[in-house]
Amino acid sequence: MLLTYVDESYDRDHYWMVALVVAEKHLRPLHHALDSVVAKAADHYPVDRHAELHGHALVQARDGWTQMGNKGHNMVRARIGVYADAMKAIGAHDVRVIVRGLDLRAAGARTDGCPPPHEVVLRHLLEQICDHVQVRDELALVIADEIDGADDHRRHFRDYQQAGTGGSVSNTLPCLVDTIHFAPSKASRLLQAADLIAYLHRRLVSGQDGDPRARRANEKLWSYVAPRVAHQDCWIPEQSTGPRAKPAPTNPA
Repeated sequence: MLLTYVDESYDRDHYWMVALVVAEKHLRPLHHALDSVVAKAADHYPVDRHAELHGHALVQARDGWTQMGNKGHNMVRARIGVYADAMKAIGAHDVRVIVRGLDLRAAGARTDGCPPPHEVVLRHLLEQICDHVQVRDELALVIADEIDGADDHRRHFRDYQQAGTGGSVSNTLPCLVDTIHFAPSKASRLLQAADLIAYLHRRLVSGQDGDPRARRANEKLWSYVAPRVAHQDCWIPEQSTGPRAKPAPTNPA
């Protein structure tokens, strides 16, 4: 059985979702490795050992990382160091990363309308997860960060399994079992891992970090999980006239 942890990150232009696929035997080792990352930070800085590994909070010194909010170079470097330790821990385990996105500008320009971004990207992500799982001749359970409208997403999931996902290649998701389970990320180190990957991927793709040093730091962080990326793509509806968004590089320089 494979466990698949799903989280999202988005801005005005693109909506991204990440699936972190983990085999049962690697669940506890990865969980413990991520616990150790926070414990190491707590040994050196005013951080609670149960602090959530959350991409935005780490970069911006929010929530459990507020006490590391000193804007001095050393504290910024320390927070990036925690992020790096977490990404190294993820990349050191036998996991796979699947990334799907939606060009929101193109979706908004469609004359026939488009379903909500979360629904669209989650459907594409589930299809890709199923394809990946089928190749491995496995079954998978999907666990996602809790979100408004969870009941709607569970209903859509059931509809997909009964009638297919639609589109040119409809998929009844035969390798995905039960339903989509929604859980608070603060209670799951594995959902936190998915969040770290999703947040970093969005920052790289958006180009929001104009400082070359910040860009290089993010590329270095991404390099720790790049070998684990099994799929990454962004859907651009046909009416789009803008350029295609490029996913984060698999092997950044």
